[in-house]
Amino acid sequence: MYLITLDSETDFDGWRKAARTLALHQVAPADVTWGVQGQTQDRMPPGLSEAPSLPPIETETTFSVPANFIELARIAILHRDDERFALLYRLLWRLKADHDLLETMADPDVAQAAAMAGSVQRDAQRMRDIVRFREIGREQKAHYATWFEPEHHIVAFTAPFFARRFADMPWSILTPDICAHWDGHAISFTPGISRTEKPAPGRLEETWRRHFQPDRMPTPEAPRTRPRNLQEASILGPLLADAERWTGGRISPRPEAPVTRKTTAGDDLERLREEAAHCRACHLYKDATQTVFGEGPKSANIMLVGEQPGDKEDLAGHPFVGPAGQMLDRALEEAGVDRKKVYVTNAVKHFKFVPRGKIRLHQKPATPEIRACRQWYEREVSAIQPDLIVAMGATAAQSVFGKITPIGKNRGRLIDLPDGRKALVTVHPSYLLRLPDPKAKVLEYQRFVEDLKIAATLQKKSARAA
Repeated sequence: MYLITLDSETDFDGWRKAARTLALHQVAPADVTWGVQGQTQDRMPPGLSEAPSLPPIETETTFSVPANFIELARIAILHRDDERFALLYRLLWRLKADHDLLETMADPDVAQAAAMAGSVQRDAQRMRDIVRFREIGREQKAHYATWFEPEHHIVAFTAPFFARRFADMPWSILTPDICAHWDGHAISFTPGISRTEKPAPGRLEETWRRHFQPDRMPTPEAPRTRPRNLQEASILGPLLADAERWTGGRISPRPEAPVTRKTTAGDDLERLREEAAHCRACHLYKDATQTVFGEGPKSANIMLVGEQPGDKEDLAGHPFVGPAGQMLDRALEEAGVDRKKVYVTNAVKHFKFVPRGKIRLHQKPATPEIRACRQWYEREVSAIQPDLIVAMGATAAQSVFGKITPIGKNRGRLIDLPDGRKALVTVHPSYLLRLPDPKAKVLEYQRFVEDLKIAATLQKKSARAA
């Protein structure tokens, strides 16, 4: 019996070297026990105190396996199943005699390895979809952190995706396995944080500061794993496709786009938010960080519709949290509108931008993008049933009225919508921020407040009626 101890849970290079040596010495899979440094004693069979040494390979004897097996092994080895090392060596051993084994998806070993790879793929996609960073500190000293609990050993494998997506901001992803950090130049890793220390809601900053010094982020050597995005492992496509057919479609590497639905009365907001998170109706999702859905009470009688998320909103996942949102909050307060009783959303749910170095410049959504996203606006209206819809900006007006609607000709007055609701057109708060003339900015801000006072009047009437 041979005992092979790997350096880490994701030590593919160590597994590959050991598996090759074992196979060349004709060591059968049943004669090998695999373990990980620090855990080997727990998994050692009874009576096996130490492993015999394999003699060195004296010749250049070698053998080949299909390239898609190497890619399969690189991904499946990230699975959390303790038997993955033995399973992969068993496949390697059998591939020596049957080079086409991976084409037989009915084979239990092949199906199990493919299912493992699919599970890892899904977990990595889940990480890319749901990780949301929280800002810690302000301005030059700002850092971004998040907590994530992976099902498999995917953190080091998936971290390069976040380095590319958030290249201009320092971040930390805290997990029970390992913690990944990005300082704007390189990814580093530190030991994981125990689940018993999992930060409670609102305590993420405290946990991060307890484990890491803000002024000197750690730079230990990364775990030995291939730093590439799982989606790039295209050579696995045919294998996973076959596995999907055999397993009833349970190992698809990425979520399917939802079917577009028409407005349905009584749509549940949480269900809508979940569906919108996977919207692929237009191309904007490819570059945006996430879908930024509307927020507010379902009982709101006023719905504020903006144009699209900005840079801050795209990172935070919440509407109107940046400079424009701060100006909106101030104007609502001056106008007498209770912000807590208003539902706020955007006509387009993904951030459209043009990169300029480390800066992402806002870009106006095009008509096809507005149309593609209008289903979400309609379904929000169906769920909220507001009395008044305030369209802030040209993009919002186009979404609300279903056609291009000039701001200047229509602002400051109530307009009847076909469904019996009222609409109010005004400028977007970001327009006020862009005005270069201080006097013009003051005047336009006052006009904006006057527009919102119309909404305040309606809100007060509804409150008295209630």
